[in-house]
Amino acid sequence: MKVTREAKTAILVIGAILVFIWGYSFLKGRDLFNSYRTLYVIYENVEGLSPSAPITYSGLVIGKVSSIKPEKEGRLMVELKISNNDVFISKTSHAVLNKPDLVGGKQIAIESDFKNNTPAENGDYLIGTEESSMLSTVGQQLKPLQNKVETTVVSADSLMTKLNNVLDKETQANLRNSIADLSKTMKEFSQTTKSINTMLADNKTNINGTVENMNKASANLVQITDSLNAANLAETVRKLENTMANVDNILSDLESGKGTMGKLLKDEAMYNNLTDASKELKELLADFKNNPKRYVHFSVFGKKGTPYVEKE
Repeated sequence: MKVTREAKTAILVIGAILVFIWGYSFLKGRDLFNSYRTLYVIYENVEGLSPSAPITYSGLVIGKVSSIKPEKEGRLMVELKISNNDVFISKTSHAVLNKPDLVGGKQIAIESDFKNNTPAENGDYLIGTEESSMLSTVGQQLKPLQNKVETTVVSADSLMTKLNNVLDKETQANLRNSIADLSKTMKEFSQTTKSINTMLADNKTNINGTVENMNKASANLVQITDSLNAANLAETVRKLENTMANVDNILSDLESGKGTMGKLLKDEAMYNNLTDASKELKELLADFKNNPKRYVHFSVFGKKGTPYVEKE
């Protein structure tokens, strides 16, 4: 059977149209040669989810997003085409909208509810949830740090403002002068240090001799200390302490008027009697000196003495 040129052309045109339709449907997320389960999910915001985005189940691609249509109150209805009919999806499964990371785009992950044994059928609605992306998670973690950085920047700005107010022209001039004076002082200190080093170098022998003499003196002091320890200095100090204690007791007795010395120091009557006796003794000695015949009579030949007659 001979096929005409027109028939061949028609077959090619029809094949090209079919390939175009299949390719367009594939790009839209529909495969004409596979059977699908059509499920729906409602999101508040899909944030860049595009048709033909993959649908995964535990990491396995089981379908694609067919279409995204706006609903009431600003919500969006996403149509899911599930090509893998071996995967169990319950009616209460969650369709988790994964946020994009640094490389990949958004996709939808199916998390099946195994507590519910009723499978999802064509036209059922799944529960739509969203998962935070790595960027949003990092952003949430960096937000407190951002607040701290902003607070620090504000504090630093306030500090710089106050510092500018404090460091006026006069203060800046004084600060420059202080730095210049400090530089001069450091130079003088350096020169003084050099002079001290030179002096130490010139007198190194004398310094060594002085140190040696100090070492000898320390050794002699150690020997003296050893000698004192050998002389039972502690026993001597103890006896001295006992003696001082006895002296303190004697002084205490004298202060309190005990004994002859204490009464002599404290008894005013005895003091007055002693004073009177001393005065009378003084008068007696004066009278004895002036009138010896009243008290003493000398006779070589045994002659009786002439009675003493007191002068008028």
